[in-house]
Amino acid sequence: MEQDLAMLAFDEAPIGIVLTEHRIMKSCNATFANLFGYEKQELINQSFRMLYSNRQEFDAIRDIGLKPLQEKGIYSDERIMKRRDGTPFWCRFRARTLTRHKPLQRSVLSFAVISDTIANVRLTPRERQIVLQLSKGQTSKQIARSLGLSPRTIEDVRSRLLKKFDVRNAAELLTHMIGVEF
Repeated sequence: MEQDLAMLAFDEAPIGIVLTEHRIMKSCNATFANLFGYEKQELINQSFRMLYSNRQEFDAIRDIGLKPLQEKGIYSDERIMKRRDGTPFWCRFRARTLTRHKPLQRSVLSFAVISDTIANVRLTPRERQIVLQLSKGQTSKQIARSLGLSPRTIEDVRSRLLKKFDVRNAAELLTHMIGVEF
């Protein structure tokens, strides 16, 4: 009886929860499957890669939280994900590793929707890279270093983004990203 209640609580939690081993989904709740537009059995034993638009996007974001997971065992950010049908949504991502010495060996991840609002603005791949780095609080110099570009190039893209969204700074830009289709 107690185990049935625990399973019901897991499955009906108001956020999507998934247990992963080496980036392979081993278990998930119904909320997680529904959030991404899949049946639970379609996700089990699949790579997390299937939840990203392309390999490049997956590669760009997949290792962002490794260092905090090794150091503290937890990591959190906000990111744009896509449902099976391609519609984007803005969510809070949280991860807790169960094996800090090898953080990806076994982790519990959660996804909570921040917004389903979709605007008719599209970002270029470069703009997407820079917005993702800005959302991590990185400076133009840090972004340039991580992408192998000049700080001037990053500043040019940032400037273009500010104009595109008619905002004054990165904080306002990130607020506007809630409804942007990546």
